[in-house]
Parts: sequence; C-alpha cells; structure tokens
Amino acid sequence: MTIAIIGAGAMGEAVLAGLLDAGMSASEIVVTENRQERIEELTSTYGVRCESLIDTVIGASIVFIVVKPQDVAGVLEEMAPVVATDTLVISLAAGLTTAFLESKLPDGIAVARVMPNTPSLLKQGMSVMSAGSSCTEEHLDRAEKLLSAIGRVAIVPESQQDSVTAISGSGPAYIFYIAEAMFDAGLSLGVEPEVTMELVLQTIFGAATMLRETGVLPEVLRQRVSSPNGTTVAAINTLDAHGVREAFAAAMLSAKTRSAELGA
Repeated sequence: MTIAIIGAGAMGEAVLAGLLDAGMSASEIVVTENRQERIEELTSTYGVRCESLIDTVIGASIVFIVVKPQDVAGVLEEMAPVVATDTLVISLAAGLTTAFLESKLPDGIAVARVMPNTPSLLKQGMSVMSAGSSCTEEHLDRAEKLLSAIGRVAIVPESQQDSVTAISGSGPAYIFYIAEAMFDAGLSLGVEPEVTMELVLQTIFGAATMLRETGVLPEVLRQRVSSPNGTTVAAINTLDAHGVREAFAAAMLSAKTRSAELGA
C-alpha cells in the first residue's frame, strides 16, 4: 500500500510523522510539496520521497489532500486523469463537502471528508470523518486506522460536520482562551507569572485527564469540586451571573454558522 500526501504544511507533516511513528515505512509514503527547501527538510528528516503531484498519485492506494481549501479544486482536477478507480481520497480541507470533492474526480472514486484539529500536531488530535457516496465501511475502517496515528477518530453523518467543527475543530482555541483568561486573572491576584502559568496548565491538563480516565460526566465532576458555600460555588455563581454558559452556546453557534458559510 502506498500513501500519497498532497501538501506538507503543519497538518500534512503531522499526518506523515504519525504514520511513520505508527509503523509505516518511509518507502510506502510519497509527498507532494512545491517549496524546494521544504522538500529537502522532509527528505532529510523522514526519508520519504517527494514527487510531482502526478507521480505521487499514480499507484497510490490512499491520497491525503492536506492543502488550503482554495487550492483543493486545482489539485483534484490535476490528479483526476491519473487517479486509480480503487483509490481512497481523504480530504482534510475545512468546509469542502464530499459532493464538491467528488465533482472534481472520476465517477465512483471513494472520498472521505475529515475535520482534524491542531492537537493532531502532537498526536493528540480529534479527527471527525464523513463518507462520500462511494465510500464504504471498509474505506472508512482503513481511513480510521490511518488517522488514529494522530489522535482519536469519530465518524459522523456529513450533515453534522459544521457542528463538529464548532466543537472540536475550533475547540482548542476555546481552551486556550480559558487558559489566557485564567492566566491574566492570576496575575491580577498577585501570583508570579511562572507560577500562574504552571498552575493553569496543570489544572487544565489534570481536569482533562480526569474527564478522559474516569468517564464521569463534566457536570458530576464539577459538582464534586463544589462544596456548599465554598470558593468554587462562589466562582461558578459569578460565571453564571455573567452568562458564560450562554456565551459559549452563542459562540459555538457562530462557529457552526461560519463553517456553513465557508463551505458554501
């Protein structure tokens, strides 16, 4: 099996590194990249071949499209004459529907649409995948196994892609926003910057670990920390008074709406 990766930016490199760490041989992966300095970096770091788009696609069992959304149409049109009928095309371009991808390729080519997020760069990502009209369960299984090299994978109907973009695609920024706010507040409370950052980072990491490892609902874990009339209840009451929960709902709805607009 040969894997083609079209585009070697940050996310393309994350896919490449994840596949190699998962046990694939560099000889099984071919990359397309236009910048000569980037080609030299990839070949020296990972030992993979960098070829033209046409040469990369010819003979590939699976093709990852990891370029900017505005560049996808050109990539698909260029590869369409040489892509094999049994090739699986996996697009990581935000907002582009499987119908759009299929319209640029020969009839019957299996296409899957994936929304990753930035923790994929550290192999802790969340990739959400939807199948095109010719994509079978076998195709999805193959794609899921490959994408698991950069984190966890969920499969949803394509109608939910804008919603999951609002949750996990944009989600890391929400956590960074919270960390930023906690850091600024900690400084205002008189704690040294280095100590404040360590407190914020470990608290977020520890809380996320508790959610993952215990499987307990967030509401229950929050209640366990919230002693009656204690400090946590005072803080949560203040957040509620400022409408933070409602603000999050409105923010995620805005993200979903914008995702649909970009896709259109």
